[in-house]
Amino acid sequence: MTVIPMEQSHIDAVAALEQACFSEPWSAAALAEELTNPPAVFRVAVEGDTVLGYVGMHHVLDEGFITNVAVSPEARRRGVARALLAHLAAYGREHDLYRITLEVRVSNTPARTLYESEGYRLDGIRPTFYSRPTEDAAIYSLYFQ
Repeated sequence: MTVIPMEQSHIDAVAALEQACFSEPWSAAALAEELTNPPAVFRVAVEGDTVLGYVGMHHVLDEGFITNVAVSPEARRRGVARALLAHLAAYGREHDLYRITLEVRVSNTPARTLYESEGYRLDGIRPTFYSRPTEDAAIYSLYFQ
């Protein structure tokens, strides 16, 4: 498995991941727009020509805001999300970020456990952040300074 920058050739596979993983998925067009969005840092984990997962982040000033982390159901529990998060952490250190932050459904225990194991701290709860179904978001941050 290799983590590389997302390219146009990955858009269809990443859009399929969005459909498989989220109740309100990003469209292929929205993902393609990120390729030309200066603050966007989008990476894919690939094995050969197969996209196993992806992560998106916006780098604004000294902070990174993770938009999505998605791993193919067939590739879960193989370290894909951990590798993507490690890549963003390295990016954060390299670019002298203060923190990387994200929201996750409070019921998503596997993701929350992963984030905590990677050093992310729970900063708070954002009430009714998600819809389909309505649910609170847990706010996590990885601090570098």
